[in-house]
Amino acid sequence: MSEPFLIGENMTGGYGKGPDILHNCTIAVNPGEIAVIVGPNGAGKSTAMKAVFGMLTVRSGSVRLAGEDITQLSPQDRVVKGMGFVPQTSNIFASMTVEENLEMGAFIRTDDFSATLEQVYHLFPILRDKRNQAAGELSGGQRQQVAVGRALMTKPKVLMLDEPTAGVSPIVMDELFDRIIEVARTGLPILMVEQNAKQALEIADKGYVLVQGRNAYTGSGQDLLADPDVRKSFLGG
Repeated sequence: MSEPFLIGENMTGGYGKGPDILHNCTIAVNPGEIAVIVGPNGAGKSTAMKAVFGMLTVRSGSVRLAGEDITQLSPQDRVVKGMGFVPQTSNIFASMTVEENLEMGAFIRTDDFSATLEQVYHLFPILRDKRNQAAGELSGGQRQQVAVGRALMTKPKVLMLDEPTAGVSPIVMDELFDRIIEVARTGLPILMVEQNAKQALEIADKGYVLVQGRNAYTGSGQDLLADPDVRKSFLGG
């Protein structure tokens, strides 16, 4: 069986010289897939994502992108390799316009990115309408669209989203998930940490339930939703 396009394999590590938060944790995603990481608060979900992106020390295990070992690369170098990462907070430039935010996303590109900008506006029509407005004046859901759009401007090979629906209304969450599905249908692998476990698993091709930094359950989104232990422990029955 061929290796996943992006895999953080058997990752053990933590922040700086602090204790290990992840213990032999593995997460992976393939082109066109949505893989979600769920679990209780403090389970190490965002930490696992940040480990894959190079934001903490992986003391053992490895991270590989398209077969290349990138375990030692900085987050900046991983962006150049094709990782698009959207953090949960502080993910837009509030004083800049929507369009300036999106253009900032193309900072590593030397080619004409106007076609990509058009794709982002097609995906998020509200951003076209508000392109000359300061991003900080937008609603929470619209700001998330700016953040995702900016990551897409790098033309990433994989898109990583850390709690994209945090703090937004259920209607906005559904809309964001619809857009995420649309992005995945273009063939882009999406790795996502999500607090709304049930809704996230409903759109997931693959799900990882973490508990205390370890893989507790792994399977398709539908399999995990149907698993009575997962339902009882993490989905409210």
